Amino acid sequence: MARKPALPAQDSGEGNTMTRATAVYERLRADISDGLLAPGSKLRVEAVSKRYGVGASPLREALSRLSAEGLVLRNDQRGFSVAPLDWAELPLLTDTRVRLESLALRDAVAARSSEWEDRLVVLLHRLGRTPRSLSSETHQPNPVWESLHREFHQALLSPCPSRWLRSFCDQLADEAYRLRQVAAGHGASKRNVHAEHLAIFEAAIAGRAEDAVAHLTRHYRTTAQMVAAAAGKSQRNAKPPPQL
Repeated sequence: MARKPALPAQDSGEGNTMTRATAVYERLRADISDGLLAPGSKLRVEAVSKRYGVGASPLREALSRLSAEGLVLRNDQRGFSVAPLDWAELPLLTDTRVRLESLALRDAVAARSSEWEDRLVVLLHRLGRTPRSLSSETHQPNPVWESLHREFHQALLSPCPSRWLRSFCDQLADEAYRLRQVAAGHGASKRNVHAEHLAIFEAAIAGRAEDAVAHLTRHYRTTAQMVAAAAGKSQRNAKPPPQL
């Protein structure tokens, strides 16, 4: 994957420092979630500052925010490191995600509207026309597909009136995404994901909430099974995480 450009040169203003802290936070968060920064790898401030072209002050602010989210670990003696992944938690994560999203999806279907349906139609169409992988030889996640995929699932639940429930679902989706990205490339699949999305969509817009929940549950459990299998290969071939 192409290296992302460094952030623009820092100025001494406090407002600019906070803006840069947000920018580097978003970059670090994306790189951790995408698996570009390996679980367990050390995040030495000097090396990370150089990598992202940012000063120590906004970087520490960004790392503190990521620490609060659980993506980065902070140790007073050893500094920062990328939070490790516990593959044993995958079944529990999947169960929890299924339970919460089932509640949200039932509420979303009950509050469905023509505008919601139109939005899903557009996203489903774009997803179907976008390749999942950047390579036909090996699986290389396509960032455009991943972004559309996340948007589709968020849009699916968007009519749910509980912002807290939607927020919890987003947090679980972040964890699931990170596990899936780290395991990506270690397993091949001929799975028809578009057909799975279409089945969820058709049941949801028709008001068949329980059918939509059943399709969504199979969708997530199938993903979890494939991630677990790929993770086994990943762990067998694992190398010590790089130290930044």
